[in-house]
Amino acid sequence: QLVLSEYRVQLLQLIAETGSLAEAAQRLGLSYRRAWGKIREIERNLGFELVVSEAGGAGGGGSSLTPEGVRLVAFYQRFRRAMESDLGREFRDLFDR
Repeated sequence: QLVLSEYRVQLLQLIAETGSLAEAAQRLGLSYRRAWGKIREIERNLGFELVVSEAGGAGGGGSSLTPEGVRLVAFYQRFRRAMESDLGREFRDLFDR
């Protein structure tokens, strides 16, 4: 059961950056429905909401990350940087002899 991936975190990051699920989906080449489905799948697997949306209209609507969504993206980014750093160190240890 895939919960997170680079691609899914990228979707969350784009929602945070653009304030729009539709814009984030478009930038990734996804339909709005597919992007929303991916978000709901992640939320089901984790057991908490990541994105809140307000309907459009006169105010414009939009989407944003919940505080849990913001923390999840930040955690994933820290984890990825640490992993890349460790892998780089291992690679140098193996091949820089």
